[in-house]
Amino acid sequence: MSTAMAEQADTDTVQVRDRADKARQVKLVSLYALVALMLLFFALSIDDGNVRYLLSSGTEPGEVDGKPLTWAAFAVVVGALVLAVLNRVPKGGAGVAIHLLVGLAFFLGFMFWVYSDQAGGNSIIMQNPLPGTIRLATPLVLGALAGVLCERAGVINIAIEGQMLMGAFFASVASSLAYSAEMGLVGGILAGVAMGALLAVFAIRYLVNQVVLGVVLIALATALTSFFLSQIPNDPEIKGYLNEPLVLPRIDIPVLSEIPVIGQALFSQSILVYLTYLSVVLVTWLLFQTKWGLRVRSVGEHPKAADTVGIKVNRVRWQAVLLGGVLAGLAGSYFTIGSTGAFDNGASAGNGFIALAAVIMGRWHPVFASLSALFFGLMWTLQSQLQFLDKIPGELLRASPYLATIVAVAGFVGRVRPPAADGEPYVKS
Repeated sequence: MSTAMAEQADTDTVQVRDRADKARQVKLVSLYALVALMLLFFALSIDDGNVRYLLSSGTEPGEVDGKPLTWAAFAVVVGALVLAVLNRVPKGGAGVAIHLLVGLAFFLGFMFWVYSDQAGGNSIIMQNPLPGTIRLATPLVLGALAGVLCERAGVINIAIEGQMLMGAFFASVASSLAYSAEMGLVGGILAGVAMGALLAVFAIRYLVNQVVLGVVLIALATALTSFFLSQIPNDPEIKGYLNEPLVLPRIDIPVLSEIPVIGQALFSQSILVYLTYLSVVLVTWLLFQTKWGLRVRSVGEHPKAADTVGIKVNRVRWQAVLLGGVLAGLAGSYFTIGSTGAFDNGASAGNGFIALAAVIMGRWHPVFASLSALFFGLMWTLQSQLQFLDKIPGELLRASPYLATIVAVAGFVGRVRPPAADGEPYVKS
């Protein structure tokens, strides 16, 4: 009888859903519903859906009717909304795939709406945003990886902006002196490591507040680069040795660079962009597949416990901060030898702060932080491409990267938790 009663109790047991699961469902339903309503508005607003597009340079523009494709995008999002209402959106890779599908559907519907209903034969062509995204996201990805390394080890790196500035300046000087763009990379790395060493010595050795220290280092880098630049004479013969660097050449990867749509954007780039691809893989492997990475994560989460098992906490933090300086210096190099050439005041243009936001949006994970940086690059590219159209006010376009980030964080990221010991100096007892 006891067995029968136990079976009956199991049958009558009511499954209680986790509160976090309920909150996740509410967020997904709200977000998918908002996306579906916007796509419905886009589809109903299109009168003439003919859109001219250009997927890669050197090809003839094509033409497509965007109205039925916008309706198709709406149907895809409605399907995802039904899954969310039924709480059937899985977690893990399958759930990420659904999120990406919804994002792609919204992106296509939005683009067709923006470029539709253009009167006359001289309509603006919808261009592939991928080349611009890679160009703008390269320093952001490198800066975000630098931030991930430092903060995983328990050191807050607000000074990414300052490391970028110093890296940009000394990359320009090194390239100009050596008549070599590749030597500019060395100069940028050395400058980034030097700034990282300053961060480490004051944060780890002298226990200075790391947020305040980061702001001070940015101010120091801004002042130093401005002073150094002002000391370079305008004499072309002298300036050529100090601030007229060579720009890294493009390198086409055989076969891959000929892939339609993505080939030129991804595989016809400078060595610095290829180093960025490699850095994402390398940092991910170091943090999650090596003993050193386990030590970095342990000193960022529980340094006292790491110390008790023989890990030298401050030594590991020094190593992580200096390696982050290498990446931040490479990020700064992009602003001179990777793109514009000569250094100018404020060359990094706030990209260090955006990289820091990508670290948080990516949950302190190198892959997700890199994807967040690509998201920022995409939004900035769209801003520059859509400014010539009159459907969206210019002020809203300029704010769109930040608004999109808020929506993405609220919808897909939610609450984030930094490493437990992030920003906390460790003193061996």
